[in-house]
Amino acid sequence: MGNNISDFIERYLKQILQQSQTGVVELQRSELAELFQCVPSQINYVISTRFSVDHGYMVESKRGGGGYIRIRQIRLDQNEPLLRVAQSVGNAVSQREAEGMIDRLRREDVITDREMAMLKSAVSREALPVDLPLRDELRARLVTQMLVALAGARKET
Repeated sequence: MGNNISDFIERYLKQILQQSQTGVVELQRSELAELFQCVPSQINYVISTRFSVDHGYMVESKRGGGGYIRIRQIRLDQNEPLLRVAQSVGNAVSQREAEGMIDRLRREDVITDREMAMLKSAVSREALPVDLPLRDELRARLVTQMLVALAGARKET
């Protein structure tokens, strides 16, 4: 991770989430912006790109004077996480979104480093040399099929 302001904000938010008993934190956007001496839109950017559902978080926000951001960490159901993620993929997925899902599966020890590398390689734009939107549609099918195949292989062992 580099040392830009987004990385600092992300690390700070993940740290306070870890310290939270409930896995939920509620923050004032303006207070965070003040703490990191940045504009509130920078806070919005970090939250929308690094705390999405794909990354294992749910975010609620209320704008305005008393506005807040509530970040909740979502734990994968350990029984069928591969199938649950596969069902959530949809008809099209960008490389960034797919990698976010794959990173989350690895972070939560659902897949191995080797499986992560294979999945990321298969969904890269280099492996899918076709134009958008077809590329994102193919990527969604690949991710879905690979996760279902992994889930099936796990049941057999």
